[in-house]
Amino acid sequence: MREYAVVLLTAGLVTFLATPVVRMVAIRWRMMAAPRERDVHVIPTPRGGGVAMYLGVAAAILVATRLPALQRTFDDSQTVAVLAAGGLICLLGVLDDKFGLDALTKLTGQIAAAGVMVLLGVQLAFVFLPVADIGTVSLGPDVGVPLTILLTVLTVNALNFIDGLDGLAAGVSAIAALAFFAYSYNLGLVGYDDVASAPALITAVLAGACLGFLPHNFSPARIFMGDSGSMLVGLMLSAAAVTATGGVDPQSFDSAASLLPLALPLLVPIAILFIPFVDLVMAVVRRSLRGKSPFAPDKMHLHHRLLSIGHSHRRAVLVMYFWAALLSFGAVALSITGGRAELLVAIGVLLVVGVVVVLSPRARRAAREARAAELVAQKERSRLDHPTARAQRATTVQAAAPEQPTPRPPTVRQVVP
Repeated sequence: MREYAVVLLTAGLVTFLATPVVRMVAIRWRMMAAPRERDVHVIPTPRGGGVAMYLGVAAAILVATRLPALQRTFDDSQTVAVLAAGGLICLLGVLDDKFGLDALTKLTGQIAAAGVMVLLGVQLAFVFLPVADIGTVSLGPDVGVPLTILLTVLTVNALNFIDGLDGLAAGVSAIAALAFFAYSYNLGLVGYDDVASAPALITAVLAGACLGFLPHNFSPARIFMGDSGSMLVGLMLSAAAVTATGGVDPQSFDSAASLLPLALPLLVPIAILFIPFVDLVMAVVRRSLRGKSPFAPDKMHLHHRLLSIGHSHRRAVLVMYFWAALLSFGAVALSITGGRAELLVAIGVLLVVGVVVVLSPRARRAAREARAAELVAQKERSRLDHPTARAQRATTVQAAAPEQPTPRPPTVRQVVP
């Protein structure tokens, strides 16, 4: 556990220190996110924070190669595959942050990055189907390769879709990575070290990078992770799901004959990534019914809906954190305890209470008041940061300064001989 803590802290520290440098470069290269109709920020903000996150990931993996307890992780090429594919998709995101690539070009690049990851060793090998007389299905390359690429592309776009509020994608991704780490670490404790070592390292590194970036990205954000960050995080979460739950027969996890413990390896990644996937599915269905492209942007995502009912920016983000943590760690707790009914009931009750508290009339009224106050503060900050306002303040300060007396020329005395 200490070795994983070391790599997590390394990723967090390098990301935290690299982000201000990346921010200055982004401003100089004019990689700025200008406010649009569907956006919630009111002033241009630099993006490209995914570069700092990738630097943190690479530094942490380099440190992991020097730790004896983590040497077995590099016996196969899975970690190297994630690092190589992550660099490729981060580069694609930088190009999109700078030039604004079209949807088809981005999709092609995502498929290429996922293909590189699969070719280097990250691939679904088993899938458990909770259907009678089927059970565990062993996947060959003909099915496992396209299925892994499809899962990766879906996860990448799901994380990209929820990246709409300051700190939302980074925080939800950190929660998901920590939940995957808990699942993988427990898998190693019960005798599946060869399967669990790679996903445990990947998720520990990813959690550190997200936590190191979050102080710069939480509301009010000084930099956005951009597509370079959201696509990198999506690819790494997909790799964690594939390596943690698709590399070993789930029926060997538990000797019990009940269905729930056997289905949990399939349900864990679904529960951990439930919030991004629900937002993705709702967006695709909504846009398709309106005759639009699934990639056409709108202002109807889950976080936008929380804002529309009156929640402030920070409160909407914290609500999404709560739901993501409850579902993620609840599923992991069920997998560790073997699917105990008491724990399942407690998770359901907490989920219902959370929904009622968020959507109750009193909470919505208080949220609308807080949202109105936040909008007023944002407008005031925007007004003060405008170049005209800065020039007026400078003129006012100069006018208010006390007038300096004009210096007299020195008196020249003539010496009479």
